[in-house]
Amino acid sequence: MPAKLRPPRKRTLVLAAVASAGLTVATATPALSHGYTNAPISRALFCKQGVAKNCGGAQHEPQSIEGPKGFPERGPRDGTICGGGGFAPLDDPRGGQWPANKLTAGQSFTFRWTLTAAHATTSWRYFITKDGWDPTQKLTRAALEPQPFLQINDGGKRPPNNVSHQATLPNKQGRHLILAVWDIHDTGNAFYQCSDVEFS
Repeated sequence: MPAKLRPPRKRTLVLAAVASAGLTVATATPALSHGYTNAPISRALFCKQGVAKNCGGAQHEPQSIEGPKGFPERGPRDGTICGGGGFAPLDDPRGGQWPANKLTAGQSFTFRWTLTAAHATTSWRYFITKDGWDPTQKLTRAALEPQPFLQINDGGKRPPNNVSHQATLPNKQGRHLILAVWDIHDTGNAFYQCSDVEFS
């Protein structure tokens, strides 16, 4: 090929850089939504508050406990649910010694989320452990009641930054764990929050 028909080297490098940047944007688009539960207080928020120690990145990012959606059929594998598949210190049962929220079984309770970046939402779901659950073990699907005791469907709406859901607490006794799942509408992910609770 004659030299005059070759594209200039500088232009070729610029085009390659633009194409590369475009590929990065197309393949690395993180969800813009983030949030954590503050009623009952989640493990992640106890970490942020300094009530729980040795939490890794969850101490600085309680709003980022994100994993694949589709729970329980899909989502984080057993033993990694509380950390969303990526924050292992939240999955450590700590011998059943996580700080616990005191709740009264059968009473009305307002579940609350703080969203640092709201996002279109499919649903909010709340699961609880079965009677006889062992708090010294990592959370598995088999340890949870098969159906959420509360589900709010948002149909793709964008929520406010402070979200609340009123519900009657399950009739449970003693130590349990509540798993809150925030299903994002237009990404493949959901946010997972585990709250240790003690029913009176």
